[in-house]
Amino acid sequence: MSIEMLEAGPKGAKVLSVFDFDGTLTRHDSFVPFLRFAFGTREFTQRILRLALPTLRYLSRGMSRDELKAQLIGTFLAGVEAKWVCQQAEDFCQLVWPKLMRPSGVRSVAAEIASGAEVTLCSASPALVLRPFAERLGIKLIGTELEVVDGHLTGRISGNNCRCENKVRRLEAIYGPLTQYRLRAWGDTHGDHELLDAAQDAHWRHFHPAWRRSRSRYSKAGSPESVSPRDSHSNSEDQQGA
Repeated sequence: MSIEMLEAGPKGAKVLSVFDFDGTLTRHDSFVPFLRFAFGTREFTQRILRLALPTLRYLSRGMSRDELKAQLIGTFLAGVEAKWVCQQAEDFCQLVWPKLMRPSGVRSVAAEIASGAEVTLCSASPALVLRPFAERLGIKLIGTELEVVDGHLTGRISGNNCRCENKVRRLEAIYGPLTQYRLRAWGDTHGDHELLDAAQDAHWRHFHPAWRRSRSRYSKAGSPESVSPRDSHSNSEDQQGA
């Protein structure tokens, strides 16, 4: 932790460390691969083809990212038993962990826990799918919540997609005003900008290989310009499949 970080935020405040999941702690997205795993290649392909037109609308800016995600969730999960999804998520986590997770990211989570910080994932992916990963990391989880009625998913999101400003809102709903903490945050996409803006210690693509850590506005800490030799060595271990 930098000297600047020690001096940031309220004196004596608890450190709140927040990690995005997909692309930050992982080498790539997890939700679509989970759907392929859970439903099998044949069923997955049949269902994903139904999203061809919505995807074209999204690419032509006739549909928002959140609307496309809602279509994806509805296409695959409407009417599915929540208990079945939870079991599939457990099996998926066990199978893909070694190849999906960035080792330097996993070590950083462990270091934050050891430092005494309050640590949580904050992700746009469904919490139902990420829960086994959060449990294995030993941290809390904030994710997009899926509506469940009588034990079955309705195919709808409960509340808002947990990205952009909704990440900050969800954190504040659980932890209270973020200004009372020394906030550390890790992210890698536009959907993390508001979270990183709220942090005194913002890390942009911190666990990515150097060629992917382009200069960004998050230079106050954890930027490409301030990566230590030790962190650079850790990042090199993640280059395969990043």
